[in-house]
Amino acid sequence: MLRTVTAVVGDRVAAFELGVLSEVFGLDRSGDGLPTYDFTVCAVRPGRVPTTSGYDVHVEHGLERLERADLVAVPAWTSQDVPPPAELVDALHRAVERGALLLGVCSGAFLLAAAGLLDGRRAATHWRYAPDLAARHPAVLVDAGVLYVQDGPVVTSAGTAAAIDACLHLVRAEHGAAVANALARRMVVPPHRSGGQAQFVESPVPAVVAGDELTGVLAWMRENLAEPMPVDALAARALMSARTFARRFRAATGTTPHRWLLEQRLLLAEHLLEETDLGVDQVARRCGLGGPDALRHHFALRRRVSPTAYRRSFRAAAAPA
Repeated sequence: MLRTVTAVVGDRVAAFELGVLSEVFGLDRSGDGLPTYDFTVCAVRPGRVPTTSGYDVHVEHGLERLERADLVAVPAWTSQDVPPPAELVDALHRAVERGALLLGVCSGAFLLAAAGLLDGRRAATHWRYAPDLAARHPAVLVDAGVLYVQDGPVVTSAGTAAAIDACLHLVRAEHGAAVANALARRMVVPPHRSGGQAQFVESPVPAVVAGDELTGVLAWMRENLAEPMPVDALAARALMSARTFARRFRAATGTTPHRWLLEQRLLLAEHLLEETDLGVDQVARRCGLGGPDALRHHFALRRRVSPTAYRRSFRAAAAPA
């Protein structure tokens, strides 16, 4: 159970990344029916710690806080050229051995790699740091094209705002989609972004200006996902040529009609798998994916899990919430 979250900082701390962890795990939103966490910040040497933004934060706790944390988060790591303190490496290993999760945000992957906790695992970091991470730690399978990745008990994220994606992933895995979506709504961010660091994001909340010709079409698409939707028919609904529609669609959503539609269908499939007892074949038809084979194919390709395994994992996680 994810109840105690501790962020560990070095000689300096990245203010935004620490702020993301504080926003997700440090605010009491119990009044909205959302889970609360025992959130603290610790350091090898407690006291005043400078941030990368020019001000200091006071860190009250030492590494003893790691001994009971369910999640140990590293909000970036600014001392990449210096071996991490041995006591910190030992504390991180003890945390994993007793079943805690680790989260490395942006350059936080460097600390986890230096501690030997990423050897043989896929890991993400900011795209500009990825070559350096791979060169320094050849045993790490660096993936520079994802927003975040979980490999076993370790989650690593790309730069800056990808920390939000990784944190929402952890909330979703622990409490289910409904809780993660409600938290995302409070934070005014998309509940799930797919894609990678090449600015390719298929947004579940399309960035369309009210009154745009596409607004009504996008709303209709989301409400009728079980229907066949050839681009020509969608273009006709928007009173555009197919070529103009495709161009305007990409400008508004950042992706193609086909990819956006597939992502919406998979999001609906996730919801139905979590919240209903419909069979996989019924879920596939409700989502417009035709049959169970197509649903399994797309889940394996884009979610790296089968629909049945997804339901088993997230229904179990959502039950206590």
